[in-house]
Order: sequence, then C-alpha cells, then structure tokens
Amino acid sequence: MHKVLRGMKGSVIPEKRTGVFLQARLDSSRLPRKALLRLEGKTVITHAMEALKSVDAEVHALLTDQESAASLQSFAGACGFEVFTGPKDDVLERYALAAEFFGVSTIIRATGDNPLVSGECAQLLLELHLQQRADYSGFDGLPLGTGVECVRTEALLEARRQAGKEYDREHVCPYLYRNPDMFTIYRPPAPPDCYGPQLRVTLDTQKDFERLTLIYRELYRGAPIPTTALVRELPHSIFAAG
Repeated sequence: MHKVLRGMKGSVIPEKRTGVFLQARLDSSRLPRKALLRLEGKTVITHAMEALKSVDAEVHALLTDQESAASLQSFAGACGFEVFTGPKDDVLERYALAAEFFGVSTIIRATGDNPLVSGECAQLLLELHLQQRADYSGFDGLPLGTGVECVRTEALLEARRQAGKEYDREHVCPYLYRNPDMFTIYRPPAPPDCYGPQLRVTLDTQKDFERLTLIYRELYRGAPIPTTALVRELPHSIFAAG
C-alpha cells in the first residue's frame, strides 16, 4: 500500500538521480476537482501519470496538499507514483521539500491539469538538459499543455532561498528563468514534428474539458496520445470543427 509522505528537510542530494514530480490539487476555483474528471474512462491525472511514467527516472511522485491526498492516492498508486504532501500555496517549497525527501539531483516538473503532457518530449528535454548542464530547461513552441520543465535541484533550492514574491512561490520556476544572470537557462525549440505553439490542450475551464473530451474521443487508443499526432491532426479536425 502506498503511503502518503510528508516533507522533511536535510537530505543529501546525490550527483545523479532524477525525479518526475507531477503537481496537483483539487480545489481549483474555475474547475473544481478537474484532476478527477474522466476522459475516455480514465481520470485526467491518470492520463498525465501514464504519459510521464515513460520518462527514465528513479522517482515518479505526485506532489499535492494534505486535503487532496486522500482522493488522489489510489490513482497514483495504480500508476506507480508515490504521493508527497507539502504546502498548499507555496508550491516552490513543496517541490524543494520533495527534492530533499527523495534525494534527487534533477527534477522534471509537470502539472496535473495537462492530461496530454508529452512523455516523449519530457524524455528528450531531460537528456538535453543534462548534456547542457543547465539549471533550467524548457522547450519553446510545444502545444500549450504538453510541455514540462527540467530543473537542477541545487538551482531550485537557491530559488527557494531567494524568491520572495507570491507569484514565484506559487509557480515554482519563474524566479529561475527571470534571473538568467544567476542561472543557466536553456530554451531550445521544440522538435519540428511537435512544434505547435498555436495549439492549446491544457485544462482550465469547462470549455477546455469539452474540447479535450472531443480530442480523446477522436485520437485516444488506450495509450498516451503522441504530441506528433496532436500537431498533425488537431488543426484539421477538432479545432477546425469549432
């Protein structure tokens, strides 16, 4: 049985250990409990975890708050994800605590409102990030809702020490990429067959959910929908239909 973990400071960060950290909570004001809405029989958060499970990492964890953990834990366990609870609003602190708890040196950050997150692009970004020895990496030009961010843990811990604005604490990575004089930032273009900055497949509103329902009805075949298929098919089908 998977246990709900609470953050504890003080771990030693090893040289090479990667964690895929997917953040989610259930009290969204615009679309409450959206992570548990179903697309072709599976919850939104399950689709995201299944896509990210393909990333080569020692740790796969769902980062949430205490209030949401009980509702999310069974879905996380079914996908082989640990559950970690941390501060509700200070998400930067939640990530820092999780990094210390699991002892990871590199973090793939994803959000639970993106069921179409790209596992294949996340894996490629991780490889490029390590090659570049960057502090922060992210593809430019992916469809909104398919991308992830890759962060060196030591850079994240420095952001935790320095970031004071509420926005930086809530959104985790802005302090890093807004301070390129302090951190090494790597923003390569998305792979050509995944490039689609005009496309939006994130889940924020009821209208987004209705659009995603149509996308999954048309393209889902029991496995994560490849980003290449989204870029190839959406301009000619779902979006074209209005």
